[in-house]
Amino acid sequence: MMRPLAGTKYSEIYPTALSIYKDIESRTKRRPYIRSKYFKKEKILLDYFWAHLREKNMHDRVRRLKYYLCALDLIENTMLKPYSQTNPMRKSEILHRFIGQIHTGELFYVQIKENKHKQKYFMSVFPA
Repeated sequence: MMRPLAGTKYSEIYPTALSIYKDIESRTKRRPYIRSKYFKKEKILLDYFWAHLREKNMHDRVRRLKYYLCALDLIENTMLKPYSQTNPMRKSEILHRFIGQIHTGELFYVQIKENKHKQKYFMSVFPA
């Protein structure tokens, strides 16, 4: 089980999360991604998360960024079936919600969006 990123302020957590993202981004010339065991090693694109995060208020950004490393680990390694449903806003999209647990037993959710072209995007992470 992973541990959330240390810190209580955005200025403490953001640089760590961004450096993890930049490390993954440097491995490819195109869009950054990780591969998921559950989706048979398909790519999960990571850049959508940062755009989604910018829409949130500062308190919510901190709350979500703390679980960034846990979310990446969950996406890469879980084989547990997610809760999946059609996006109520766009019928052509499917939202997959995975449940993870940190070392203290707290639960968190990771949401992945799949479009009609079967591309998958890491959309969000948040505590239960």
